[in-house]
Amino acid sequence: MKIAVASDHAGYPLKAALLPHLKALGHEPADLGTDSPDKPVDYPDFAALACREVIAGRAERAIVVCGSGVGACVAANKFKGIRAGLCHDTYSAHQGVEHDDMNVLCLGSRIIGQALAFEIAAAFVSARFSGEERHRRRLGKVLEIERKGA
Repeated sequence: MKIAVASDHAGYPLKAALLPHLKALGHEPADLGTDSPDKPVDYPDFAALACREVIAGRAERAIVVCGSGVGACVAANKFKGIRAGLCHDTYSAHQGVEHDDMNVLCLGSRIIGQALAFEIAAAFVSARFSGEERHRRRLGKVLEIERKGA
């Protein structure tokens, strides 16, 4: 699976560790930056880069990392067609895909450690939308809210 991966400066160390981990799992991660933990950058810019890759179909999913994960999640969810979730446990990471068709995982590098982030990312990329009627119905309602603008 092609996965867009981006972070701000706070998320850089975790993002840098996630890239080879995703590759080892058999995926194709695309590093969209930032390229340093030392130069402050703004998380909305990098969330936008990752979301645009998913919207354009160049990536099936994305992972965005910032200090808490909250800012990246807020920014990502402003994009039509993006369903981003902040997950700091494996259950939410796979259930968000299975039930809600989540396509962007947001992580907080100051909240979780590398080992847990690896498990969460693996749960996210290995999960598939269930397609069950109740989940399709609920997703349809979410998409209708998005279409109408609330």
